[in-house]
Amino acid sequence: MTAASRARLLRSVRLSIRILAAHPLRTALSVSGVLVGVSAVMVMSAVGSGAERRVLARIRAMGTDLLVVTGAPAPRVAGRARQAASVTALRPADADAIAGEAFLARAAAPGVTRAVIARWEGRNVPTTVMGTTPAGLRIRGIRAAAGRVFDDEEDRQRRRVVVLGPVLARTLFGEVDPIGLELRLGSVPVEVIGVLTPRGTDVAGADLDHVAVVPLETAMRRLLNIPYVHALYVQGAPGGNLSGLEAEVREILGRRHARRSGTPEPFVVQNQSVVLRTERGTARAFTRLIVATGLLALLAGGIGILVTMLLSVRDRRREIGLRRAVGARTRDIRLQFLLESVLVATTGGAAGIVAGLGMTVVAAVLGPWDLVIPWRAALVGFASSAGLGLLVGTIPASRAGRLQPVEALRAA
Repeated sequence: MTAASRARLLRSVRLSIRILAAHPLRTALSVSGVLVGVSAVMVMSAVGSGAERRVLARIRAMGTDLLVVTGAPAPRVAGRARQAASVTALRPADADAIAGEAFLARAAAPGVTRAVIARWEGRNVPTTVMGTTPAGLRIRGIRAAAGRVFDDEEDRQRRRVVVLGPVLARTLFGEVDPIGLELRLGSVPVEVIGVLTPRGTDVAGADLDHVAVVPLETAMRRLLNIPYVHALYVQGAPGGNLSGLEAEVREILGRRHARRSGTPEPFVVQNQSVVLRTERGTARAFTRLIVATGLLALLAGGIGILVTMLLSVRDRRREIGLRRAVGARTRDIRLQFLLESVLVATTGGAAGIVAGLGMTVVAAVLGPWDLVIPWRAALVGFASSAGLGLLVGTIPASRAGRLQPVEALRAA
């Protein structure tokens, strides 16, 4: 670009700014349309990314190298008043068999869960008791932030000890240090030996920090009085194939729990890697959908600029005729209107980024989402606004450039 061309462009930019400033209401309305579109893209992208992050964090809290085996839904029997919700065929020995026979398994552990009332000095708090082995604690990433967790000897001896989730400990004991104190789970007294590290919530929304974790034998024999377990947790070997491990688990359990021909398996295997892929795909599809919605809002802002600029061409015919009469070229007129369109769009884009950042913070504070600053969405929104301004500006620019001086002055 030559020095003369740069000087001409600079003059056009200054003139465009003066013209836009001379019509503040019209300019503000055009800018606001783009502002809403860009901020909508940012906020919706932030909400989608925050929701995706939270879902993935919940899955990772349970372990991404994990298979969870639970009893299949129990068939309903007509006329029977009390029926189990799921098949009660799984036993602790099944976990030992998987750990010993599955080549792709790193470890396996049984687990039981049930809702109980935790009691301490007149306080009654509904919670979930979780019974598992020390191996189950390691598989599921359950660690003590204060005190300790139970060991294999305490599990074998059915010791009445418990490790509390941080939310349950705070709800039940307040500011009192619970370690060494005794509470009741249902009617059974247990000693608090530790408080867990925070783990958040699982995919179903259950609070993993509002639990009471006890040894498996204690839970089965002293608290729940049941011979079966509710789930088996199978951890894959490092770098292993969870699909292959799932096939091994099904084969082992199929041998141990024979079923009649034509009946379904008495257990269900949940592959966490499949859940992770599914949830991630769903979250990304959701993000793409809401970003597309924001882009539609941005397109509506672009249509507003187009309408405003077409009205501007009609109102400024005299100005266009005078400029053409004193020597302005067609491309100068076209450039003028293109610059005005792009200036309005980019101003709206920049304002939309600022507004989008503010609304993202508000959405993170008021809603159940993590704060994710959508810088990529901001860049895409600003670039889209500039491109949209250039695109919609070509129509009024072309119309203004086609006006002949005599016709323009006569029409004015």
